[in-house]
Amino acid sequence: MWLAAWPVTAVFVLSNAATPLYTLWQHDIGFSAGTLTVVFAFYIVGLTGSLLVCGVLSDRLGRKPVLLPALALALAACLLFATATTVAALIAARLCTGIAVGAAVSAGMAAVTDIAGPERRRTAALLASCAMVLGAGLGPLLAGVLSETAPAPTVTVFAVEAVLLATAVLAVVRMPLHRPEAPAGGAWIRVPGVPRGNSRQLMLGIAVFAPGITATSFLLSLGPSLLSHLLHTTSRTLAGAMAFAMFLTATGVQFTVQRLPRRTILTTGATATTLSMITLIVALHTSSAPSLALSALLAGAGQGTGQLGGLSLLNSSIPPQRLAEANAALNVGGYLPAGILPVCTGYLSDTAGLTTSATVFGTTLAALALTGGLTIHTSKRQTTDPA
Repeated sequence: MWLAAWPVTAVFVLSNAATPLYTLWQHDIGFSAGTLTVVFAFYIVGLTGSLLVCGVLSDRLGRKPVLLPALALALAACLLFATATTVAALIAARLCTGIAVGAAVSAGMAAVTDIAGPERRRTAALLASCAMVLGAGLGPLLAGVLSETAPAPTVTVFAVEAVLLATAVLAVVRMPLHRPEAPAGGAWIRVPGVPRGNSRQLMLGIAVFAPGITATSFLLSLGPSLLSHLLHTTSRTLAGAMAFAMFLTATGVQFTVQRLPRRTILTTGATATTLSMITLIVALHTSSAPSLALSALLAGAGQGTGQLGGLSLLNSSIPPQRLAEANAALNVGGYLPAGILPVCTGYLSDTAGLTTSATVFGTTLAALALTGGLTIHTSKRQTTDPA
């Protein structure tokens, strides 16, 4: 089960490895904050498109036929990042990364559950979720440190990541997985969904997971700019360390709350995301770096608990032959706002300034997170664990 989780971690290391390096590319290539968020958003475009296909393909063809091509595409993204000299190359690399991540969150996370078996489904949800956020945090930390201590900063990082992905390929090849018994009928390419009767669980998961992952996506895409604004520093190690701390919190909080009722887990996630946005606004208007750090930690807690709660709801009720598609549906619901809102904020910052745009973003997301928390609070039947 732990071995099955490694490909998810390796792909998610790539997902955020570019974060501390954007300041280098901005200096070398020359592009605005708005363009930066567009580059970031192409990752969401690739991921969303991948989720429309990979969940259904994985449930019908098996996990390996989806994961192996995805890992090959992730290796191609490493090559594009390492040799990028234009915005177009960065966009292509982010697009390939998004496609690979879409496969990892649908087929990869379902593979962990398949290997765990029905008796360990809750443990599998925890492990798959932690594999995702731990990889997402290791990526920027690794990139930040290597880019400031190793030669050829934008090359070395992705050479190391290529080695990690190669080990993930070996892990997938060795997985004891069989082709699932998929239901007949239905389109192979479609908006992913869940079986009849499970829509409520999916919507409740998205209500908390979406604001949480949108908060962390914003801090990933514009975090280095915020640090520069508050601390007047362009340290890539510091930017990577903040992202790592954010996702380390997302990992640790899941182990802390794993035995709590799902309703409590989801309510905690909504509360953490709301508080994260409040402290973000405080940080910007008081030029407080500690408040920004606290906002990042709270955002990590919001994503971690929202993700664990959403996956647990699906794992507890979705049959194995629809589980990858259900995972894809949860992530589509989460990543769409995570792509759209930071891009809008990035372009608004070019005209209205970073403080104003981030304040608008924080207020909007806090309202969404609060609404999600209230929805969970009034939906006791769907979010309370069975006896």
